[in-house]
Amino acid sequence: MTVRRSAAALATTAVLLGAAAPAAVAAPSPSPSAELPAGLYGTTDPTYDGVWRQSLAFLAQKIEFVTPSTQAVDWLAGQQCDSGAFTSYRDASKPCDSSTVMDTNATAVAVQALVEINQRREEANNGADWLKSVQNPDGGWGYNPGSPSDANSTSIVIGALARTGVPINEVSTPDGKTPYTALQSLAIACGEKDGGAFAYQPGKKGELAANPDATAASVLGLMGKGIAAGTSNAVKDPSCTKGDDLSPEQSAQNGASFLADTLKKKPYLEQAPMPGAEDTAPQPDYGNTADAVVALAASGHTDKAEASVDWLEKNAAAWSKAGGPAATAQLILAAHATGADARGFGGVDLVKQLNGMGPSPAATAQPSPTPTGPQPSSGTDSDDSGLSLGWLIGIGLLAGTGIGFLLSMRRKKQQP
Repeated sequence: MTVRRSAAALATTAVLLGAAAPAAVAAPSPSPSAELPAGLYGTTDPTYDGVWRQSLAFLAQKIEFVTPSTQAVDWLAGQQCDSGAFTSYRDASKPCDSSTVMDTNATAVAVQALVEINQRREEANNGADWLKSVQNPDGGWGYNPGSPSDANSTSIVIGALARTGVPINEVSTPDGKTPYTALQSLAIACGEKDGGAFAYQPGKKGELAANPDATAASVLGLMGKGIAAGTSNAVKDPSCTKGDDLSPEQSAQNGASFLADTLKKKPYLEQAPMPGAEDTAPQPDYGNTADAVVALAASGHTDKAEASVDWLEKNAAAWSKAGGPAATAQLILAAHATGADARGFGGVDLVKQLNGMGPSPAATAQPSPTPTGPQPSSGTDSDDSGLSLGWLIGIGLLAGTGIGFLLSMRRKKQQP
């Protein structure tokens, strides 16, 4: 589990349980809205997760046909340094310098968000170029440039590069190691305890410990998919393939098999105990459960995620509200991937909740689009800074009528 996720989990758990997080690992404290920069989603201190929660919000809004405001997009783009990198959060009035801590995760998620909303593509490409420039010798990435590679960072970078059109197998080190090489080195072999799972990083002696969060991330990474992966059209039975020369797809399916088996025992994952709190009862990990749902759906196992989606619908409403934009976005992504209604998820309109956590969107669409349901009709509900989906479709039809027989139709940018 990354530092960013740990902080968010602690903050949310403290809210839900009415207890304070341990001082040694306390999450950022809430800040008055007046102190937050214009355009930012959420009301808590953005020091560790400003770019992260903004980007997740955009990804979730995109799949629900919501166009974020220009102000919100400008804020995210303004967090980028001239190098192409993003930090977790920075004062954009000051230039990046040698003391600025670059963040591969923030950069990768921002790149994915900008590509998905089809805005600021030059900034997204610059971010992808920077990510390629800081690849580790083992083919992966760590949380910050130069830090040891981990499964979560490597996977989210793969998603960013893939969404910008970069062939992942071509992103290699001088000795031919690719991002897939780095991820597969963290896989636990089938037939062993927790076979199919992935470790976050090797232990001090090179041992690999199963980490469900890292496994969910690795499943997406090995399939070359981003956070907003959606649903695979192929329906598969989970299986764990033995062997030393597996393809990335086979390793991804092994990870999915581990997740399916784990969620079969109980429909949710649990938080790892924090230092000094080993004797406390394990708490449900809503975020990791939502991520596992997305990974299962993206790898062709939506049916194996249904019980977890039902559990999230019944139990995660308070968590999503307390957890802010990132938590709400995670539930929207999980709902969408499995065909659930994000606008009626456990009695909560998650899309409306997310929209209310930031600047008013430029445009929205109703009803909630799902992988199997009808496509939404459109309507705007805020300012005039963006066109509604209906207008865009109309313009496209008129253009197609006039010149469709003269020019071949250009393929739109990939959708999630």
